[in-house]
Amino acid sequence: MDELELARQEIDRADADLAAAFVRRMEAASRIAQYKKERGIPVFDPAREARVLEQNARRVEDPCLREEYLRLLKCAMALSRARQRRLGAETGDTLWVESERGGYGVTVARGALARAGELFDLDRRVLVVTDRGVPAGYAAALAERCGEPVTVTLDEGAAGKSLSGAKRLWSVMLEHGFTRTDCVCAVGGGSVGDTAGFAAACWMRGVDFYNVPTTLLAQADASIGGKTGLDVCGVKNSVGAFWPPRAVLIDPDLLKTLPPRLLAEGMAEIVKTAVVRDGELLAEIEAGDPYEKIETLLLRALKIKRALVEADERDEGPRRLLNFGHTVGHGVEALSGGALYHGECVALGMLPMCAPALRARLTALLQRLGLPTRCALEPEAVVAAALHDKKRTARGIAAVFADEAGAGYCREISPDELKSRIETGWNR
Repeated sequence: MDELELARQEIDRADADLAAAFVRRMEAASRIAQYKKERGIPVFDPAREARVLEQNARRVEDPCLREEYLRLLKCAMALSRARQRRLGAETGDTLWVESERGGYGVTVARGALARAGELFDLDRRVLVVTDRGVPAGYAAALAERCGEPVTVTLDEGAAGKSLSGAKRLWSVMLEHGFTRTDCVCAVGGGSVGDTAGFAAACWMRGVDFYNVPTTLLAQADASIGGKTGLDVCGVKNSVGAFWPPRAVLIDPDLLKTLPPRLLAEGMAEIVKTAVVRDGELLAEIEAGDPYEKIETLLLRALKIKRALVEADERDEGPRRLLNFGHTVGHGVEALSGGALYHGECVALGMLPMCAPALRARLTALLQRLGLPTRCALEPEAVVAAALHDKKRTARGIAAVFADEAGAGYCREISPDELKSRIETGWNR
């Protein structure tokens, strides 16, 4: 056996020891989380972490290796801290999502809007952002729980999700003297959340943002992940920022006012998540009436998205799976002139990216949900519009595919292949 192989075997043994040590560390972190939760002790203990780093620095004699080991230890400590926060924050109806800004809770419960004062820090000046399509009572209920509410009602859809819409919010914040200690709260669908979140990210280089999504589409998709954005020059989300919320409140009771078509477009995002990550969830959607078990489906989809977001908050790797259906979908949306909703465009966008057997299965489900599976737009035009997508690469566009349920994957696709897939996927 040569020297190289001996060294590799030594690394394998060290990696096995490291894995075992990591498991012990995380098990201990879980016990600490329970202890702190029961006694109301904060998770972050900077003095303790400083002592741990100082103590461990003395265990490595080589100064170069010492610095590298401390970097590794800091990563392990951050993971332990994140686990403690999750175990300490999660309850039966609240998910914890780790983020660059420290993490946030996502509460999913009927009647949760009435608990906004408990779940959000609203005892201050709050910009409550909604739009004309949202029942006014939702924003009013939130405003009642604010110390000093200022409510702004934007135009619906693309008209509000624009630079002029964001500028209006900033103008109101300036007029009312909003400072860095104040906050913004969205009460509405995805367009409201995107615009309000972007305004919060930019105001004085960032103020707290809270989100109360009122559509199934926003609850299932935009509520987790921290993406904000505006449509500029007809290109969807061409301007935006990653700005995670401080907390999210999802109240399924707010869906009672949605018409069937808006419920169906929200289901498209849940279906999307199932197709790329969870075949069992897809089967659950197919079995019976999905709207009768919407809380269960919604919670399962949110847990999947949480895992992907935590692994890749900046959308540079695994999180891209959630773009399934969006490459073609954004092209369709750009050309439809508002005739098709976002979820409907995603439904159309999923079909060309499936293997034939899965496409047949997905077509049947989408039709049962009341979502479109055929489109009269010319494939060439859809491809041209899709090439404006921010996921475009030098050789084409990065897209997401699925050959079987629960097993999505990413690869680049050329414009010609995309056109061919659209022609086949829509059974023109």
